Amino acid sequence: MIMRFDRRLLFNFDWVLLLLVILICGIGLLNIYSAGSSIASKTEPIYVKQFFWFLLGFVMMMMCFCVDYRLINQYSYIIYGATVFLLLVLFFYGEVTRGTQRWVVIGGFSFQPSEIAKLSVILALSKYFSVQEIEEDYTLKRLWLPFLIVIIPFLLILKQPDLGTAMILIIIFVSMVIFVGIKWQSVVIVVTSGVLLLPLCWMVLKDYQRERIMTFLDPERDPLGSGYHIIQSIIAVGSGGFLGKGFLKGTQSQLRFLPEHQTDFIFSVFAEEWGFIGGLVLLVLFLALILWCLRIAQHSRDLLGTLIAFGITMLIFWEVLINVGMVLGIVPVVGIPMPFMSYGGSALVVLMMGVGLLMNISVRRFMLSP
Repeated sequence: MIMRFDRRLLFNFDWVLLLLVILICGIGLLNIYSAGSSIASKTEPIYVKQFFWFLLGFVMMMMCFCVDYRLINQYSYIIYGATVFLLLVLFFYGEVTRGTQRWVVIGGFSFQPSEIAKLSVILALSKYFSVQEIEEDYTLKRLWLPFLIVIIPFLLILKQPDLGTAMILIIIFVSMVIFVGIKWQSVVIVVTSGVLLLPLCWMVLKDYQRERIMTFLDPERDPLGSGYHIIQSIIAVGSGGFLGKGFLKGTQSQLRFLPEHQTDFIFSVFAEEWGFIGGLVLLVLFLALILWCLRIAQHSRDLLGTLIAFGITMLIFWEVLINVGMVLGIVPVVGIPMPFMSYGGSALVVLMMGVGLLMNISVRRFMLSP
């Protein structure tokens, strides 16, 4: 089960996946440099911090690659339990920033347990589904345990509050359930129940979350308040035109009209500077990455590897789709970062760990041992 040296591991190393990830991360660092050039800071520039996070992520990626994913699978529930524990600890020792309690700080080092939850939930769900022996699609009755696996971190993250990350957990869960198979009668029940519960969901949302939805429907209702982010983002993307304004020449970001331009709206900065062509090239790179990851899932030697690879791929896919939708005003602003592009250490390191697992699954299909 533990990795033994095999020359085929070197010959069949997934260089395509590594190249795509490094290329996108490189574009992200360049973009963060541009976004951060307008931010006055007495500490290290944000692009320097992001570079160090990338180096840490690269180390963690190689660690996840070196340990057989089947061995990691044996500890999936322990990893999941530790993540839930960290989410609970957050409410007692977490750092409060702008009304949210998302960061655990240890000796000057801070990280978001909610980001770790994305990967731990994928591992836990993959372990559960890979050991089930059923000949037919799943029913709701057989999904109570995987639902419980997701709903616990979902509620803890929602309490922080972090609606975006909590939604991602549910979306990953739904994607993986559809992938393994669910009876159409169960789908009808879930969809009908969801529609009926919409009024209740609206009631439990916080005021600012309701405002985001209303702003999404009509950004002009409060152009200097809740609608400001979306309006400035659309202006930034549109002003980039076909070829863009050029590197470091984006007015919306450099003059700081665009809020959160180094995190949630990093794609707006890129589109303004590199235009439609630049944005299209970046999205093609993401498409190539997602398709290659699906190829890894398809060619995995076992169901466990397929599920882990598919879950990580869905994490990347949905975060890209939602983030781009946010900056274009197609979906409400829910605070989803652009994978490998947005400034933020926790998200980058967790994604790099996910890439390490993808490499792990990709290369081990050539090994002889079961």
